[in-house]
Amino acid sequence: MKAEVFLPEDYRPAEDEPFMNERQLEYFRRKLHAWKAELLDNSRETLEGLQDSARNVPDIADRASEETDRALELRTRDRQRKLVAKIDAALRRIENGEYGYCEVTGEPISLKRLDARPIATMTLEAQERHERREKVHRDD
Repeated sequence: MKAEVFLPEDYRPAEDEPFMNERQLEYFRRKLHAWKAELLDNSRETLEGLQDSARNVPDIADRASEETDRALELRTRDRQRKLVAKIDAALRRIENGEYGYCEVTGEPISLKRLDARPIATMTLEAQERHERREKVHRDD
């Protein structure tokens, strides 16, 4: 097991330090774990809320409104479930030494991009090319 990396409370990855050094990796590892924990807590709250709201509402309009709210909540939780899978994949990339590098070009992903979206797998340029290609080949 690896030794704990000291990380000051106010640490932010900087461009002037070696890319994906131990401190940067620990910073992103902690950020990803905190994000995952928050999503899982929200999911637990949703499940509890759905169990509590499983009641018979006699008014048809109220029932329809409640069903719409429930469907929206479940759709949101499904998106978050997929996000948890992406967070797990990012944590695996940290362990494998692949985190922070574009899966298409192999170039480093900017620290600002990773800080804003720690699950990013491509540089901004590669992501834009990917989205343009996807838009061109999408069936409308």
